[in-house]
Amino acid sequence: MQEKLIVVEIDEAGNSTIDLAGFKGQGCGDVAKDFRGDDAVTQSSKKREFYAQVATTKQTQRKV
Repeated sequence: MQEKLIVVEIDEAGNSTIDLAGFKGQGCGDVAKDFRGDDAVTQSSKKREFYAQVATTKQTQRKV
């Protein structure tokens, strides 16, 4: 499993930035939204990992 890193920086004026590393696809956006809360976003940019396909595993069960 890839390590995930969240860096939150708050400057002297109270402005904050969030940098998310190790997330792929919409997972990054979900985490950012949780950190953001009700605060307004003034600038947003997506890294190339955002556009990467997230591998999913389909599991099926069979009765024996």
